[in-house]
Formats: sequence, C-alpha cells, structure tokens
Amino acid sequence: MKAMVCESFGRPEVLALRDLPDPPPPGPGEIQVRIGARGIQYVDVLMLAGKYQFRPDPPFIPGGEAAGVVTAVGVGVADFSVGDRVMSRHTLGACAELGNAKAALCDKIPDGMSMEHAGVFRSAYATAYHALLQRGRMAAGEWVLVHGAAGGIGIAAIQVAKLFGARVIATASTEAKRAACLEEGADHAIEYRGGFMDKVKELTGGRGVDIVYDPIGDKVADESLRCLAWGGRLLILGFLGGSPSNIKSNYLLIKGIDAIGVRIGGLNEANPTLALANMKAIVELARQGKLRPRISHRLRLDQAAEALQAVIDRTVIGKVVLVS
Repeated sequence: MKAMVCESFGRPEVLALRDLPDPPPPGPGEIQVRIGARGIQYVDVLMLAGKYQFRPDPPFIPGGEAAGVVTAVGVGVADFSVGDRVMSRHTLGACAELGNAKAALCDKIPDGMSMEHAGVFRSAYATAYHALLQRGRMAAGEWVLVHGAAGGIGIAAIQVAKLFGARVIATASTEAKRAACLEEGADHAIEYRGGFMDKVKELTGGRGVDIVYDPIGDKVADESLRCLAWGGRLLILGFLGGSPSNIKSNYLLIKGIDAIGVRIGGLNEANPTLALANMKAIVELARQGKLRPRISHRLRLDQAAEALQAVIDRTVIGKVVLVS
C-alpha cells in the first residue's frame, strides 16, 4: 500500500509518500478498511512537530479520522461486513490506503453522505456536540459566541448550536470566512481582531452571551470573559492563538462564570460509553441531513503536506480532505 510517512519531527515537509507492506489481517474486534478519504486536523500538525500530548516516535503514519470500505473483519465483529462503507477512527495510520480500526469505534456511513464528507465528520461534530450540549449545558434561546467559527470545529459548532435552538455570533478573520459562517446558519458574523466585546454587547442588547466556544485562547479568551452574561460558560477547546490565557479569577467570581475544559480525547478515555452514544446521535442527525461538514480543500493523499500547510496558514474554511 501507499502511505504518507512522518520520517522526522518538523513541518509538513517531513512527510514522504512511501510504498509499505499492507497491514496484517484485522485482529479480534477489528475491521480493515480501504480508506477513500481522510480528514486533516490541527492535531496532525502538532503531532508532526512532536508537540502533541501523544508523541509517537518517527517513522509513523499520521491521521486519526477516515472513511472507506471494509475489506476484512476480525473475530467477534458482528456489526460490519465486507463491502460496508464506514467512518473509522484510528490512533494513527489514516494517511494510508489501508488501515485497521476497532469496530466499536467505527460507524456505517449514512445513506446520502459522500465518502469525502464522512472522512471529515467524526472529530469536529463529536467535539461540538459534547462541548455545547454536555460541557456547556446549552439551552434553546441562549446566545453562543463561536470563535474560529470558519474552522472545522467552528462550522460544526454553528450547526449544532442552531439545530438545538441557540442564537449564534460567529467570529472570523476575513470577509469570505464570515460569509461562510452566515451561510452555515450563524445569526451574526463579526471581525474579532481589534476587539469584539462592544459588538457582542450591542448584538445581545447589552446582556452578553451565555456560552463562549473558544479554540483560540490567548487574548481572545481574556476578552471573551467580559462578553459573558451572569452564569455564563467559557468552553476552552485549545490555543490556536499561540498560548493559553491566564484567566482572572475575579471575572469568574463576580459573574458566576464557569471555565470549562473540553477535550474529546479525554471523553473517549474517561467515558467511552458516553462517547459512543454521542457518535450514534450525531451520525443519526447526519443521516437526517441536519449536520453536514463544509469542505473547502480536496487534495490527493500524496498532497498531505500541502493540506497541512493550508491548515497552518488558516486558508481552510471548514475542513480539508485527502482522497485516494
């Protein structure tokens, strides 16, 4: 099989297309998938650089989410058959033509969903669903401020928030990205560089928002605290702005704010039963046509370095997918 291999830690150029032996037959509880599409995430950038909490030693095949067709099933697998179209989750190895995955972590692709959309679906929507509904306790009618709203988990957050009755203010850095946020259902889309608190207060009639969904951190998180209404929730999803924020506890105290960490990998580890139930729920919503990823970049497997650079350069609106 062909695979993109990280041969040393560094920037996307460390990836090389290699011919490798096919993986072994799937073990008990596993399926083997001929991968047709795989999603690229910022996690992959960090992993190539050796800066992610899970730090595999090179050489390794990156990639954690994919979609394809089952080519073999291991002992004890009853829910999948050869020929089924599936979304698969991998610890590593999605940037290859073949991969083994635990059957319990895979789902059949809903009718009407393309292989490309299935390949970028799992991580973003699992994150948004868990963050907003479970960690954020979002209720219909509440105001949600979504930062990084034109990214993969941002678009997913807009769709999930609107589906469950919230009002959404999206922040994004360019006119094209803000237009995309509005197309995906955001009630308002605003610039955030140079300050956004005054605009948020204006849009909410001076009240502020109930939830901030923040994968940016740094100074964006600091200003976000001042945008929250009484009893608001700051959802901390990452630090794309370059560094964590030193949150001032007096803001939390005065306005009764909850600062809540959200890590989908942590949910998978600590409460796999809930994680699996969430996946069933969002796959069903996708089957109903209520959730659909936005893809701005479609590239070949051998263009993985280009895809990762697009993520670094923030030119992606929604998701980038690599197809075989």
